[in-house]
Amino acid sequence: MIEFVFSAFCIGLLFILSSVSAQTTVKPGSWQLVVANGGVSSMHMTTTFKNTVVMFDRTDFGPSQLRLPNGLCRDDINDEALTHDCWAHSIEYTIATNNLRPLTVMTDTWCSSGAFASNGTLVSTGGFNDGAKAVRSFVPCTANSACDWNEGEGGSNRLKENRWYASNQILPDNRIIVVGGRRAFSYEFVPGGQSFSLPFLSQTNTANVENNLYPFLHLSSDGNLLIFANKDSILFYYRKNRLVKTFPRMPGGPRNYPSSGSSAMLPLSASNGFQRVEILICGGAPDNGYTSANAGNFVDALQSCGRIVITDPNPVWAMENMPAPRVMGDMLILPNGEILIINGAEKGTAGWELARNPALAPYLYRPNALAGQRFKILAASTIPRMYYSTANVLPDGRIFVGGSNTHVGYVFSGVMFPTELRLEAYSPYYLDESYGNYRPSIVSLSKDDVSYATRFTLQFSVSNYAPNNIQFTIYSPSFTTHAYSMNQRLLVLASTTPKRVRGIYIAIVTAPPNSIAAPAGYYMLTVVNNGIPSFAKWIHLS
Repeated sequence: MIEFVFSAFCIGLLFILSSVSAQTTVKPGSWQLVVANGGVSSMHMTTTFKNTVVMFDRTDFGPSQLRLPNGLCRDDINDEALTHDCWAHSIEYTIATNNLRPLTVMTDTWCSSGAFASNGTLVSTGGFNDGAKAVRSFVPCTANSACDWNEGEGGSNRLKENRWYASNQILPDNRIIVVGGRRAFSYEFVPGGQSFSLPFLSQTNTANVENNLYPFLHLSSDGNLLIFANKDSILFYYRKNRLVKTFPRMPGGPRNYPSSGSSAMLPLSASNGFQRVEILICGGAPDNGYTSANAGNFVDALQSCGRIVITDPNPVWAMENMPAPRVMGDMLILPNGEILIINGAEKGTAGWELARNPALAPYLYRPNALAGQRFKILAASTIPRMYYSTANVLPDGRIFVGGSNTHVGYVFSGVMFPTELRLEAYSPYYLDESYGNYRPSIVSLSKDDVSYATRFTLQFSVSNYAPNNIQFTIYSPSFTTHAYSMNQRLLVLASTTPKRVRGIYIAIVTAPPNSIAAPAGYYMLTVVNNGIPSFAKWIHLS
């Protein structure tokens, strides 16, 4: 590896997130059917550092369309559908080969939550029935290996309270915090052993509706946790169970399950020491949305979005509108710092049979564009993705999309929205061939196990180099379920100005300073040239 030391370390942040999309017409992108029948409907989805996608639904849905291997069956006298169950309820998809294999999950994962531990292990928590206090783990492996779910035995691997519709967030100390759930106005840690009361959750609970399940969690730059539920939000010092700050109420209706808006933290930047933290929340349902839907009246979802800089001394919500109403939309951070809103419906709420008018076209949201010019309507899918739909960002920049099941069990005929087992990939505009000359390719990294505040050398090639618009981003993949992409986080790193040597560009990139800015774990590292991202390389940050 050739190393170059420059006499002056130019903090060439070159932080221009407006990117090519703010300067040229955004193309609509394209859709591809990648698997005609995945066998299992994807209620939960995440992408691992082994370039696989893990998906699962619930164990008491009855038969899926994929059997467990080698004659394996699951016997559970408490199962509400099949006490002797020989069907898979979890699958692993290998991106490179387009292959699927069944996984074996034993306890009920219905409406559970998840996060990656610092070593890349997927940790799934809670669910329903015999899974309500379960802690499951999945250690990702390469293709042709036999990794599977591990659910442990005994009380040491159990939550203290039932966690159904809870949310997770990886913390700077490598613990995972588990917040809320149905009738669980509290939080706890994995690993843990104790549950702590959180009155904010009971205060935001709407009688007979809730609207505060799957609360949005975002780790702020001071190490405290933003918790958003219903219409309200707080900054919370979870170590001492102490309220730090109460934020203004967000205008409009409720944003959490079953009203199910979506939320993301906008990219953090080395240009301000990763200190400025801004949250985006879009969609949801009006106050009467859930009760109206249960009565057969499907009112328009919320069309509004709000942004709030939670690190400002006096934060306020800045409101704007999407092109159309949307509920149950999945919000993902793209490698170039833009936001994609995908899946969902325009009327009704989350829940069985409670939504209408599928939102088939994704929206691109460009945070640094002028207000009123931030949204672009993209190419529509032909497949409705309603309740229990999911999406994830893949290392190649595509968006992997699955799920949709508005029924108790798998139903394929005689209904408005049949259970969906097809898996799609959406290719955003930046993958269009017309931008090929701008697309970088990572040639090498001096290391892929990176310590905080250290520098590493990155070499890349590109045909049409944009010297004033180059950046290096890292992205923590999301655990997506119920319109909430937990734990995703994108950082724009500091770097030297790339130097061209024998046709290869070389930059020295600085890792984030600590685990508050970026909790330890695996991240997708991307070079972004004039708004066009490279395919990602995985790095482990610790």
